[in-house]
Amino acid sequence: MEKNLPSLTRRDFLAKSGIGAGLALGSPSILKGSQKSERADEIRVGFIGCGKQQEVLLNAMVNIPGIHYAAAVDIMPDRLGRAFGTIRARFGNNIARYVDVEEMLEKESLDAVFIATPDFWHAPHTVMALEAGCHVYCEKMMSNSIEGARNMVEAMERTGKLCQIGHQRRSNPRYRFTQQELLHKHQICGQITNINGQWNRALSASQDIVSKPSILPDAATLRRAGFDQGSEKALTEEQLRHRFLNWRFYKSLSGGPISDLGAHQIDIFNWYLGAPPKSVMASGGRSYFKEREHFDNVMCVFEYDTPHGNARAFYQVLTTTSAGGGYYESFMGTDGTIQISERATYTNIYKESSADSAPWDELVRRGILKKEGVAQTSTDKNVIASYASAPPDKYALPGDLNKPPHQPHIENFFQAIRGEASLTCDARHALESEAPIYWVNQAAENKEIITFTEEHLHA
Repeated sequence: MEKNLPSLTRRDFLAKSGIGAGLALGSPSILKGSQKSERADEIRVGFIGCGKQQEVLLNAMVNIPGIHYAAAVDIMPDRLGRAFGTIRARFGNNIARYVDVEEMLEKESLDAVFIATPDFWHAPHTVMALEAGCHVYCEKMMSNSIEGARNMVEAMERTGKLCQIGHQRRSNPRYRFTQQELLHKHQICGQITNINGQWNRALSASQDIVSKPSILPDAATLRRAGFDQGSEKALTEEQLRHRFLNWRFYKSLSGGPISDLGAHQIDIFNWYLGAPPKSVMASGGRSYFKEREHFDNVMCVFEYDTPHGNARAFYQVLTTTSAGGGYYESFMGTDGTIQISERATYTNIYKESSADSAPWDELVRRGILKKEGVAQTSTDKNVIASYASAPPDKYALPGDLNKPPHQPHIENFFQAIRGEASLTCDARHALESEAPIYWVNQAAENKEIITFTEEHLHA
């Protein structure tokens, strides 16, 4: 571990690295979210897909200057109307509305599009937009298949346009500060030997989505949009509408919970370790939702060879309980552990009792860490002393993100379009990190250990 710490302060680091924007240093947020674009280099934006995720992205964009919202497309008129009304009320302009993606790309002069459609449409829509001359921000997972994701990388590199994938933690100041300053520079964890991650979602949040039939697309529209793919029989309008609202449950339309939720966190495993896994084993089951095609609970173990030694990463995604601390990633090392999440309440740092306190004290003195408390040894007479480890001291990061979680990632996308930054998660780097995830369901279904080859992981 590095002992001689340079004099660069935490505030200096944030300013020089460009990742401090949005990491509040004990100050209140100044973002009020109401302004008209005043930049000369205005970016014309269109939306492909206007469901819930588009709402999340739009809410994260409203405080970013220099954007003109020009158009949106969705096969569901009610969603289009909601997007139209939100943008008109907030910015005073009427966006053009379409039900066909190709028509919008042909008729509108757009600089960038945001794709928030079901996973099986990500690759076709991304390729269309890139070939139409647009820069693309596409939600993760890149595709429901690794072949689709590879097509996205090929189109990005062939057209020379930018393609940012929505792994928003890659631009999150807390995550970037932790990766660059704590793990890599000061190596406060020592040698990382184990990683844990989880996303536990309550049963109440995992139920089938329902909607009024009167506002849903008809059967012909849904068939044209491909919601019948993977079915060996003709589907009724009711069945097609269920697929439209609940596409995440179907194998031909998505990768299930391990890609829908797990992709965010497994991406962090690979990013922080700086290496791809060499194998995966997994177990899953339809423990509660027995009629769904995908597992409702999945657990997997990735094995890594890192420059510092072998490590294992355990990940679980549960859709039947929220117990156990929500969602986070935990990097456990010989000197300390960092548990990190988009939610500050789940972010904690622990120093092993055997680790040298001097570098930790210096980081506290410089404001890089905040000491929360000294661990107390248990006085419980039932504790077997020879088995119990001394408890670790607890630390925290002093600041917090004062923006919506997606905003820094979207800001990075627009900065890259203007030539002011490089993308933090372009399609090639995203696929290098996502590729192992495509094999988890197979490992669980077949109860096998998959040892990765170049064919499994290449982008």
